[in-house]
Amino acid sequence: MTRLKKLQVISYLAPNWFGFYEAVLAYLGRMLGLETQLKQGECDPLLDPLLLQDQLDLAFICGLPLIRYCQIVSDQLQPVVAPVMQAPRYQNRPIYFSDVIVNAASNLARFDDLAGTMLCYNDPGSNSGYNLLRHRLLQGRYPQPFFGKVVQSGSHQRSIRWVVEGRLDCAAIDSVVLEQELRDFPELSQHLRVVEILGPYPMPPLVAAQHLDTYLIQQLQLTLLQPDVELKTAMERVGVQRFAPVELAEYEAIAEIYNAALKAGYLTIS
Repeated sequence: MTRLKKLQVISYLAPNWFGFYEAVLAYLGRMLGLETQLKQGECDPLLDPLLLQDQLDLAFICGLPLIRYCQIVSDQLQPVVAPVMQAPRYQNRPIYFSDVIVNAASNLARFDDLAGTMLCYNDPGSNSGYNLLRHRLLQGRYPQPFFGKVVQSGSHQRSIRWVVEGRLDCAAIDSVVLEQELRDFPELSQHLRVVEILGPYPMPPLVAAQHLDTYLIQQLQLTLLQPDVELKTAMERVGVQRFAPVELAEYEAIAEIYNAALKAGYLTIS
């Protein structure tokens, strides 16, 4: 295993977990003698030259861009682990949900009430914020357009704020991101109501580039399955119970609903 290399790591996930990812990498550094450099992704993973040119070593990434990327560039990214959340709804499995939220002061109480409302979403490459919501429209055989207005916010956290402020009516939010935002800003909870829960689907994983040494990838996985006290403290802060090994095949279900929507003509949320 090469110990002198600085691993280039990126997070394409919500910034409110960035500190946790720093703790994960610090732990790997302590245990494996690795030097790492972590940055927050600023664009769609499928448009990022660093990923497309195989210049990244590790990435925290949503399941949808992961499986789409692997369909384009096969065998370049290997899922290593995914977090298992503590809350009972996660069933001690590496899964998550998409919580459809509205302003608590509104009269919106169920999904059908969202017809004609103003929706905000984080980005079209998001499984929780876009793909699952589009799949819900397809499942329900709702006529298009369903929403009165659709606006891209750029992030889950901004979507949450826009719904709280009443700028837009609803949004589909990664359940883990929403729970962390409510831990960080508990006053937001009185302004939000969940009207629909979509999922579960496989949790966004930590992936490793296949250009890394196979032994190193195995050591990364084994090390994260046995966190030390310091990492466990960081895990507790974000509600993570443990890490679980995951495989690429587990994310095929996400690709299936993505492809089904496109085949049915649901090219966008509308």
